Amino acid sequence: MEKRWFNSMLFNRKLEYRCGLSKSINSFGPSENSENRDVSEDTPILTDLDKSIRSWNSENSSNGSKSDDDHSMYDTQSNWNNTIHTCFESYLFDYSILDLDDSVKYNDSEFTIYSDNYKHSEFKSYILSKLGNSSESESTSDTNDNVDDCFEKYKHLWIECENCYGLNYKKISKLKMNICEHCGSHLKMNSSDRIELSIDPGTWNPMDEDMFSLDPIEFHDEEEPYLDRLDSYQEKTGLTEAVQTGTGQLNGIPVAIGFMDFEFMGGSMGSVVGEKITRLIEYATNQRFPLIIVCASGGARMQEGSVSLMQMAKISSALYNYQITQKLFYVSILTSPTTGGVTASFGMLGDVIIVEPNAYIAFAGKRVIEQTLNTEVPEGSQSAEFLFDKGIFDLIVPRNPLKEFLSELFQFHGFFPLC
Repeated sequence: MEKRWFNSMLFNRKLEYRCGLSKSINSFGPSENSENRDVSEDTPILTDLDKSIRSWNSENSSNGSKSDDDHSMYDTQSNWNNTIHTCFESYLFDYSILDLDDSVKYNDSEFTIYSDNYKHSEFKSYILSKLGNSSESESTSDTNDNVDDCFEKYKHLWIECENCYGLNYKKISKLKMNICEHCGSHLKMNSSDRIELSIDPGTWNPMDEDMFSLDPIEFHDEEEPYLDRLDSYQEKTGLTEAVQTGTGQLNGIPVAIGFMDFEFMGGSMGSVVGEKITRLIEYATNQRFPLIIVCASGGARMQEGSVSLMQMAKISSALYNYQITQKLFYVSILTSPTTGGVTASFGMLGDVIIVEPNAYIAFAGKRVIEQTLNTEVPEGSQSAEFLFDKGIFDLIVPRNPLKEFLSELFQFHGFFPLC
């Protein structure tokens, strides 16, 4: 029965202990803020669930036997909806046991075991398997509608893999470097998470973080004014623009590094992005730091017209002085997607060009090429592996060993950790 299954989950203290929980299971929630969410982080989800469990226990003990009608609790639409939500919340609980505090150290083997036990493919199959499909309880279409409502309510807790469409719980995904637990694909990663992954703790010093665009060409958009769109992305991401630049240490080695962020207008390159990257290169030239730029972009920003296109030449000119005149070392890291003007400029100018596995790298998209040239683009011809075989990149490096690899690469080129 549902209540027995969930009771065993709720009161399994041994499981809670082995997973290293340092805070109440009632406190689990999404790893980042979401202003439009329906679920309040201040209201524990399991509170109502505990009441439901107690009521189930009380009902069964008073009856002394199993109800003759297994579906009597679904007699009304409200009861049916409550049951859907209860099953959904129990689904959330499965993942909440892995909601580890960042300060807690865990054993890799234990983490793998519990992750495998509670991984899922999708919401519906899980919930429907707990409810059971029966015409006596409710029609399948009504069931699906209710599950869809639950999905909309809780979808901010998960990231969907674009390769296998598996769902990855956000907090666990961050611990796994945003690598899909189902197929191993590299999921999109925002710039702040990349900083945390790449830079030694306490060494990050941002540059030009208050710089923002002023709509240089007064772009007209009937749907949403450009400045309003910028404001909405700034509020959504907490960034002023689509790149974070600064200095830090990578395993003790001082570096100048820029992280593009696809969550901010698709990582598009406008005047501010170009200016911040140019200033980063000039600072690295003056300080003789090795340079890293992590690319994730849809290309030049159309709302800034030729001003955005000019950034390609400006950045390339600064790199010429850095690489050719000063003989310094630049590493370009291409992540998915990297396209358009970024691919056509600094993305492909690295002394060493590294790409993440399965990344989408292109100048123009498949649809644009096919419409322009009236020819079919082969499937997979814009993937990292295909282009690597053609000699476009130097290395394909997964996220897990990337920091150690960069450290060894810099030391090989004469950049060593500070004493």
